[in-house]
Amino acid sequence: MLFAVLSFRVGKWVATTGALARFALLGLFSALVLGYGVQHGFHGPSIGSYSPTFAGFVLLAPVVLFSLVGFELPSAAGEEMQDAAKDVPSGIRKSVVATGLLYALPVLGILVVLPESQASGLAGFSDAIRQTLTVLGGSVTAAADGTTTVTLTPFSTAVGWAMGVLVAVVAFTSGLTWIMGSDRTLAVSCYDGAGPRALGRFSERFGTPLRVNVLSGVISTLVFVAANTVTSGDAGKFFTVVLALAVSTTLISYLGIFPAAWVLRRRLPDAPRPYRAPAIGLLTVVSTGWIVFCTVQILFPGLGAGWFTETFRADGWAFSERWTYLFVELVPLLAFTALAVAFWAVGRRESRTPA
Repeated sequence: MLFAVLSFRVGKWVATTGALARFALLGLFSALVLGYGVQHGFHGPSIGSYSPTFAGFVLLAPVVLFSLVGFELPSAAGEEMQDAAKDVPSGIRKSVVATGLLYALPVLGILVVLPESQASGLAGFSDAIRQTLTVLGGSVTAAADGTTTVTLTPFSTAVGWAMGVLVAVVAFTSGLTWIMGSDRTLAVSCYDGAGPRALGRFSERFGTPLRVNVLSGVISTLVFVAANTVTSGDAGKFFTVVLALAVSTTLISYLGIFPAAWVLRRRLPDAPRPYRAPAIGLLTVVSTGWIVFCTVQILFPGLGAGWFTETFRADGWAFSERWTYLFVELVPLLAFTALAVAFWAVGRRESRTPA
């Protein structure tokens, strides 16, 4: 929150540091994968392993879609750009290419290094890092059941710690970038009449939405405390639920964002548009349809093919706990929605009175 409060001129360098940490982390990881492959040979899942299934589609579609939203966030700082009409589209194009590469390289590395049985999502990256570090010193011992034991030397362990620091920097700066963009968007919305006018105030000293920044810090702290209370310390079991909640809240916001451009273009056809999306009607229908599908599957995993059956539910959850899972997801979503409606009602009332 401190970095978010500081001026955008300062905060952007933190985000830039995160970008450099990404390239350093994934560049080093790619080099280790290449060295490991040369030493031990490359392998990967068979072609048959890539055949699509509805279960795999349901599990992956929300996460994939989550990784593809947010490219519009730089427009929230358009007033601080020298030429927003040029810089925003250019930045989006560059981000799409860079993100594609940064997602593809780790996935490819995991697939060609780890046995198929170990190529999972979250754990797969750290396991692949550990295994490829043996290029710098260490050994890999395979058991009869397909599991592997990795032994590292002090030097390769030190490199692993350095990569762990890079992971932490990437995670921190990713959260900071999201907060900077979303807080500015909320503040602009509030002084534009979609929320309490008081939250639309920007600090004269820093040029940042100080009140919204502080509100974000308070809410995140309350959520953190509530999460520890609800899970009774069993964070592992609820991690997937919280991740799904984070994905769903982000995706649900696009139920309003995607149609907005189409509606505004039709309602205000003469308004100046520095940049325009082609075939916006078709894009809006397709994009919104994906958001609806993913939101339903996050709340009701497997709906249509076996809601919360073993194929679709997260590890550690039983079929009898499906209502608990839904409760943990749905209650925060309803609370957030109610808060948004309250903000809108206050903003609409205040916009009818003189500033």
